[in-house]
Amino acid sequence: MTAMLKHHVSPNEIIPASKGRPRISSIGTRSFLLEAPGDFDLASQRRIWALSQTLKGWPDLAEIIPGMTNLLAILTETPEDPEGVVLRLSEAWDVAPSIDLAGKTIEIAVQYGGEFATDLAALCDFSGLTDREVIRIHHEAIYRVFALGSAPGFGYLHGLDPRIYMPRKTVPSLKMAKGCVTIGGMQTGVAMLTGPNGWNSIGFAELQMFDPRSATPALMAPGDIVRFVPTRIDL
Repeated sequence: MTAMLKHHVSPNEIIPASKGRPRISSIGTRSFLLEAPGDFDLASQRRIWALSQTLKGWPDLAEIIPGMTNLLAILTETPEDPEGVVLRLSEAWDVAPSIDLAGKTIEIAVQYGGEFATDLAALCDFSGLTDREVIRIHHEAIYRVFALGSAPGFGYLHGLDPRIYMPRKTVPSLKMAKGCVTIGGMQTGVAMLTGPNGWNSIGFAELQMFDPRSATPALMAPGDIVRFVPTRIDL
């Protein structure tokens, strides 16, 4: 269950999105997905963070999973009145103030290009930019961790420059290496596991992003600021 959950399930839409109003859908019998209206931006995410804090006071909630401008609320039991739950979510959204999370700054050393940048040429073709331009634009940006999910410790980052937008692959790479620095749509991140991956790799980072033995296993947390620092460019 993660930030990108809505792309992997078929939710039953209860309240459709409208101008200024969130979309609320049921997923199974006791889970409800609220998707923020408007743009995929920091303002929407701040409302999601605020809503997450508000819902912590609900005694009938088993789990709250904030995602990328969405939030999944999982109840302890199947509600007798699902419409009532939807109304409570909608009202909670209305009163939730926008908050910011004071996170730490994380610098990730990246080897751009080379053997792991298997999709850099395709990204250049798609964007019309040179490989050096793509790399410069990528590492000059400042990113914000919106949510964790998909794999343990994986951070969904906001802040990618639209000039290096790259759609996800229609056919995933079968064995992309753990540590690959990737772009998927308007997001960028670091692959947490070696295996199938539909994002586009432009470099590699030697960094322990998740340590299950640590008191804080995930390096990233929502609200953190991330910067990619080039240590080598191999073109």
